[in-house]
Amino acid sequence: MGRTYIVEESVGRYLSSINLQGKTFVSGLLIGQCSSQKDYVILASRTPPKEEQNENLEHPKAKLDNLDEEWVTEHANQVSRMLPGGILVLGVFIITPLEMGNDFQNALRRLVFAVEKTLSKKRLWSFTEEEVSERVTLHICSSTKKIFCRTYDICDPKSSAKPADWKYQNGLSALWISFECTVHINIHIPLSATSLSYSLERNTKNGLARWAKQIENGIYLINGQVKDEDGDLLGGQKKSFKGNAQAASHCFDVRVLTQLLLNSDHRSTATVQICSGSVNLKGTVKCRAYVHSNKPKVKDAVQAVKRDILNTVADRCEILFEDLLLNETPEKKVMKKEFHILPHRVFAHVAGSTVMLCDYKFGDESDEEIKDHFLEMLDQKIQIKDLEIAEEINTGVIAAFAVCSPCCGYLLSLLQ
Repeated sequence: MGRTYIVEESVGRYLSSINLQGKTFVSGLLIGQCSSQKDYVILASRTPPKEEQNENLEHPKAKLDNLDEEWVTEHANQVSRMLPGGILVLGVFIITPLEMGNDFQNALRRLVFAVEKTLSKKRLWSFTEEEVSERVTLHICSSTKKIFCRTYDICDPKSSAKPADWKYQNGLSALWISFECTVHINIHIPLSATSLSYSLERNTKNGLARWAKQIENGIYLINGQVKDEDGDLLGGQKKSFKGNAQAASHCFDVRVLTQLLLNSDHRSTATVQICSGSVNLKGTVKCRAYVHSNKPKVKDAVQAVKRDILNTVADRCEILFEDLLLNETPEKKVMKKEFHILPHRVFAHVAGSTVMLCDYKFGDESDEEIKDHFLEMLDQKIQIKDLEIAEEINTGVIAAFAVCSPCCGYLLSLLQ
């Protein structure tokens, strides 16, 4: 028996509203959450058109090869940064004027594997063996309105298509429980003198991977309590969650303790390392995660929070490196005691959902630019007045990034 996808009705209206306007196809992403029993789709977002794209309006089959995997996967990479903990890119959709055969399904298969491969490269975490590894492809024929829903096991390169059910449900976007967590970070990453051939970005990612183990092994308090991870998250509150509004309004506070990681099974020895400099990440970040209110386990909530912590720090570093590369000048190639503010996080509701998606904003960026980015990446209009600023730059709660130039072969921390 194949998987079932429970889909917010607004997603169906969005897909139906997409006009091909003479194009051979329109592609996009499906966004939501996996669970052991079924998957939930809360948003669909079409792939932004390339500026230089000049569509040839021949028969669709003749232009099948024009499906630009690199462009779609880059869109998926950008969108993944905007998703809070627990929310993922679940797969891809394509709308065409005609039904197509095996060639088209093969193209969809390649696309969903390419998207997952791109997203997996940037993660500081790995899927567990218990998690669902199937991702969805949705083909909609605009002329017949037929829907062809298939899944592939992205952990199996030889995976073949499995049929899946695609079911619309009204009010799905209200049935979510949210979690908020504030994390103070102080990550010191030495730049080893023996790894000068590595880029600064790669060194930083390696350092973050070591920090990620602390986050993974941390102790998580939900509303001040340590709970059994296999236990029911809602416990005795089940009856109060029958109403959509009650479920949507429930928010848990989460705290993470990483100081309690050392025990008799984990020994640490001091080492002296010759280095060419160091990177310090220091500050406070605001994290947010969501789980569907259908029989959630404590471990589902903890996992979603963990991944949001890891994702938001890694994404900010990646965005900063992109910005530095974009604005690089010859004088900046040798960096000396540079201090950079990582972008801060802003949240917004999209498509009427209680789930808030996010974006990242540098100090010199306007709210209008954030609004335009939501429209470009998610094909969703937001109101500037509804932007929720998670971290204020002028209060110093943004993680900071510093690079030290070689200094006598010793580690040097700029942010004491």
